Parts: sequence; C-alpha cells; structure tokens
Amino acid sequence: MEQKHMVYPITMAGVQRELPLCPLNEELAIAALVIFGDCQLTTACAQALLDKAPEYDYLITAEAKGIPLAHEMARLAGDEKYFVARKGTKVYMKDILDIEVQSITTKSVQRLYLDGNDAALMKGKRILLVDDVISTGESLYALEQLVVKAGGIVCGRMAILAEGKAKDREDILYLEPLPLFKADGTPVV
Repeated sequence: MEQKHMVYPITMAGVQRELPLCPLNEELAIAALVIFGDCQLTTACAQALLDKAPEYDYLITAEAKGIPLAHEMARLAGDEKYFVARKGTKVYMKDILDIEVQSITTKSVQRLYLDGNDAALMKGKRILLVDDVISTGESLYALEQLVVKAGGIVCGRMAILAEGKAKDREDILYLEPLPLFKADGTPVV
C-alpha cells in the first residue's frame, strides 16, 4: 500500500509553501522547512525579519539551514559580515570557541565551533541570533553561549518559524507559528 505524502500548507512573509511532514518517532512528526535553493521564500522572509529586527552590529546563525537566511538578511541590510557557527572545525580556524548542542532534527549530540577571529569581532558588539526554525531552543541556546563566550551581547533572537511551544516564548521574534503533528498528520494542540 502506498503511503500518503502529508504536507502542511503555510504562508510565510506572503509566500505560500507546502511543508512535508516528517516523522520523528511513532507518535510525532514535524513539518520540514528547507529554504536551501528557495530564493523567493528566503528573500521575502529575510526582509520581513529585518523589518522586525532590533538594532544589531552582526548576525550569527548555526550551520547549515540558517546560512541562506543570515546571508540574505545581511545582504539586504548592507552588512559587510555575518557569522556562522560551524558543525566542524576547518583548517583556517584559529583560537576556536566551541559549545555542545542537541537539536530536535539531529539524532546525536553535536558541537558548534566559532573561529577566534570572528569571536574577536563580536567582543562588545550587539549580536542578533538568526535561525530558520526555533523548536526546542537548544541550537539557539548554544549560539547564545558562543556569543557570550566571545564577549558579544545578544540583542535578539529571530526565526522564520517558531515550532511547538516555542511560539509562546517572549524572548524570540518570528514570522509564523508552526505546530507539531501527530503521526496521522493532525496538529498537536
């Protein structure tokens, strides 16, 4: 028997998309937002977030799904630089700062790494945390800890979507709420 492909229709920054539902376990599924390659959605959401953004000196995101969003936000704002917390170290990185993170979309514990040169630029600066989706907040918390380690000042937390209970958080700005789903595709209330 063919399994039905379930989707969740949503409008973000005036752009309509159908997000595929992906099972996390036998009872729970999430709607997957993938902005890679979706220029229209990324640009619209970047502008809508900038319209709500507090004043900042630099943006930071975690590798990988937040990169196109942070890039487009920085480009639209005329920023010369933004930061990416990497999931692995690179040979060009020196004096690396790192932090442990457990994300809802990743099965194992990961680490995020920040180049020492980027960390030095953050010192005493207002840093805006940006991600595509905030769910448990673990990735966001790890980013925040890296910024603090670098001596930066977290001035805001933003995402395209706030998933599940994240929509109730008062410390984040987002464009749309996103429910969690039962295995049959109905939203968890």
